[in-house]
Amino acid sequence: MSKEIPAKERIAIIGVGQTAFGEQWDRSIRRISLTAATACLADAGVSGDDIDALYVSNTSTSSFIQQEHQAVMAADSGGLLPVASTEVEAACASGGVAVRHAFLAVKSGEHKVAMVIGCEKMSDISEPAIADTLMSAADREWEGQIGATFPALFALLARRHMHHYGTTEEQLAAPAVKAHANAVDNPYAQFRFKITTEQVLKGPVVADPLRMLHCAPISDGAAAAILVRGDLVEKFEGDPIWIDASTQASDTLALHDRPHITRFGAVTSAAKKAFEKCKMKPKDVEIAEVHDSFSISEIIAVEDLGFVEKGKGGFAIADGYFDKKGTLPVNVSGGLKAKGHPVGATGIAQVVEMVEQLRGTAGKRQVKGVKRGLTLNLGGTGSTAVLHILNRE
Repeated sequence: MSKEIPAKERIAIIGVGQTAFGEQWDRSIRRISLTAATACLADAGVSGDDIDALYVSNTSTSSFIQQEHQAVMAADSGGLLPVASTEVEAACASGGVAVRHAFLAVKSGEHKVAMVIGCEKMSDISEPAIADTLMSAADREWEGQIGATFPALFALLARRHMHHYGTTEEQLAAPAVKAHANAVDNPYAQFRFKITTEQVLKGPVVADPLRMLHCAPISDGAAAAILVRGDLVEKFEGDPIWIDASTQASDTLALHDRPHITRFGAVTSAAKKAFEKCKMKPKDVEIAEVHDSFSISEIIAVEDLGFVEKGKGGFAIADGYFDKKGTLPVNVSGGLKAKGHPVGATGIAQVVEMVEQLRGTAGKRQVKGVKRGLTLNLGGTGSTAVLHILNRE
C-alpha cells in the first residue's frame, strides 16, 4: 500500500512478544500471558499507561482451565487497569480476529494504542477431553454428536482432495516435513527436530489418511502485539510494520453444507478482499504464515489464496515451491505443526513471526529481503478465515 496515504489512516504494529510453545506444566495461563505481554511492551517501548484498548483471544479456557473473563485477568495481571478489555473467541481463528478488532478500533479513531494478547493452556486436561472441547468449534449437533472429531473432519477433506486432484500420500506428508525442517531454527517452537516422509507415513493412524505427524500438537503458550495509529508511531521506540489489509470471512459451520469440501470458501473471500484493498495479486506476496493445523489445511489454503492452481498445492509443496529458499516461503516459523498450536495464541503468533521477518530480526530462520507478507488464520474446518497483509514500508 502506498505511503502516500495519510499517516493517521494507516495502522502500524510497533511491538511483539511471545512465549515458547509446548506443554508448560509448571506455568499458569496468567504467568504465560504476562510473559508475552511484558516482552511486547518492552519491544514497543510502550508503558501500560499508553494502552487504551486490550483484546484478549482464547478459544476454550472455560473448559481447559475452568476460567472465563480472560481479558480482565490479563488487564489486572499486567497492571493495565482500568483499560477497556475485551475477550475474543473465534475457535482457532481467535488470535487473528483479535488483531482485526484492534486494527478496526484504532483505525476508527476510537482508540490510539491497542494491545492484543492470545493465550491458551491446553495441557491440563486429558487428550479425550481436549478433543471434545475443540469439537465445540465445529457443528456439535450434526458432527460432534455422531462421533466426529477434528482429525476425522480434516481426514474427509484430505481423502476427497486425494480422490479429486490426485494428491498422493507423499504430498500429504510434505507440509509436515517442511514445517519440522523450519522449526529447527525457531527458539519458540515446540518441536525443533526434523522428520522424514517415511516417518510421517509409518506413524500411527489418527483418522485415515491422517497420521500422527500430519497433525498439530496440543500446546500451551501466548503471543502479543501492539497496534498504533500511524501518525503516533514516532512517539514510541518500536520498529513499525504496517498493516495494509485486514479481512475476515465466514463459511458454513458443518462440512456437509458446503458445495465443495476441498475448498475453503472463507479463505477465497477474505483473500479477494485483501488483495483488492492493497491493489496487489497473490504473486506479490513474498512470505506467508498459513494455518496448518493438519497438513491438508496448508495444501488447500495455498490453493485458495491463489498461490498455486487449485489441486496443485500438494505437488507444489512437495516440489519445494514453498520452502524457506523456495519461490514463496510458507510457515518458516514451523507453522502450527511444529511451532505448536495453543489455539487462542496461534493467530497472533503468526503476526509476531511476520513482524520479525519483515524487520529482518528472525535470526537463523530469516528470509532475506522480504518486505510484504501475509498471515492466514482459520477457525473450525475453515468456517472462519482472517487474513492480514503486512508491509515493511
